Amino acid sequence: MGKVAVGAAVVTAAAVCAAAALVVRHRMKCSGKWARAMAIVKDLEEKCVTPIVKLRQVGDAMDVEMHAGLASEGGSKLKMLISYVDNLPTGDEEGLFYALDLGGTNFRVLRVHLGGKEKGVINQEFEEVSIPPHLMTGSSDGLFDFIASALAKFVASEPDGFLPPNGRQRELGFTFSFPVMQTSISSGTLIKWTKGFNIEDAVGEDVVAELTKSMERIGLDMRVAALVNDTIGTLAGGRFYHQDVIAAVILGTGTNAAYVERSHAIPKWHGLHPKSGEMVINMEWGNFRSSHLPLTEYDQALDAESLNPGEQIFEKLISGMYLGDIVRRALLKMAEEAEFFGDTVPPKLRVPFILRTPDMSAMHHDTSPDLKVVGNKLKDILEISNTSVKTRKVVVELCNIVASRGAHLAAAGILGILKKIGRDTVKAGENTKSVIALDGGLFEHYTKFRTCLESTLKELLGDEAADTLVIEHSNDGSGIGAALLAASHSQYLGVEES
Repeated sequence: MGKVAVGAAVVTAAAVCAAAALVVRHRMKCSGKWARAMAIVKDLEEKCVTPIVKLRQVGDAMDVEMHAGLASEGGSKLKMLISYVDNLPTGDEEGLFYALDLGGTNFRVLRVHLGGKEKGVINQEFEEVSIPPHLMTGSSDGLFDFIASALAKFVASEPDGFLPPNGRQRELGFTFSFPVMQTSISSGTLIKWTKGFNIEDAVGEDVVAELTKSMERIGLDMRVAALVNDTIGTLAGGRFYHQDVIAAVILGTGTNAAYVERSHAIPKWHGLHPKSGEMVINMEWGNFRSSHLPLTEYDQALDAESLNPGEQIFEKLISGMYLGDIVRRALLKMAEEAEFFGDTVPPKLRVPFILRTPDMSAMHHDTSPDLKVVGNKLKDILEISNTSVKTRKVVVELCNIVASRGAHLAAAGILGILKKIGRDTVKAGENTKSVIALDGGLFEHYTKFRTCLESTLKELLGDEAADTLVIEHSNDGSGIGAALLAASHSQYLGVEES
């Protein structure tokens, strides 16, 4: 063989060796990056871990904070607000009642025809009305006049034969989902606006008085019988159908809980004790916090960048507003530190709240062999194309870690309520059922979250107590529930029609 041929062979061999070395280095680099990505997932999993012992500690802490919040105003991170609801529906309520549900950029007006024990809810109708943006930042009169006129139009469409008898007023339950200092069952002072509203002259005013003035101005003879929030409405709706309902929990965009307390167990209550001996407490449990809550770097960053740092910590761990964003933050770290989605960090991954919890749920429930739903969501929302099945599996795992932690903690919160009212154990000779009314999109639509919550609660209670617990889906508490509370707090209760 000539010198040229030998030289060419040596060069070729060297090139092959160099190429092989590059492949090995690339593989090592890739496996190193993959290992780094997996380390981030493992770290998240370890920090989110919620063994039964820890969940019992969270339940105990919730119980302690409930006692503290009932003892004095400001005694706890839990506000434990007295709702003045001391008559929950019995199922005997009859007649036509209205509800107004104001909690965002739309409001609803509802009409509910109740037929007592035999017939229950005979009929319900509602209308949804959009609030023009200029009224959300205008004057109190402007907003409430607009609402009153929509209400008057709705009343005008009332079926024949439903005129209130003998000059009685129509009665309304008003769900007002903004921070209010309640002063009676039918009055409350607006503390502050949220959700894009900013009507300065309404702050510090009684919202029922403002609505009543507007109704009087247009000649609508209607009385607000109850001012409530959506959680108390859910409790009322549940109680109408099931007299063993003792608490309500909302798990949706936000989260809250309300329950029935013995009025004698509320040290900060200085009024007369109600005849029923009961009082509904609005816990505002989203603001619960405890050293036992498993917080990660992602939760801390989300909280620091939020509109209300240091507040609503429990809500930021368990509610629909935040779960998807915790997953996004973990994926961003993997993209930045382990090139999880390739050499460059996908820009959309840096956008807060771009990954919503319904999308997280869709990925978590993907049962297709190649996880097609996950692939499509990554592509459509985050503009990340051509992901491998291996990558998609990791995304599902992240969804599982974050959703499971949320469901476990929600179950621990419910355990705390049951402990507070002595329903976490079964007393000898007792077989009382404890029914909890649950509502909200997270509970209703995120199946894996719901089943995880229910199985965790069973495990926390043990077989005997778990057998006495019933979780009921109570739909539309903020609507029907408010109308039911108008019925159970009617000024005509016990008055015979003449």
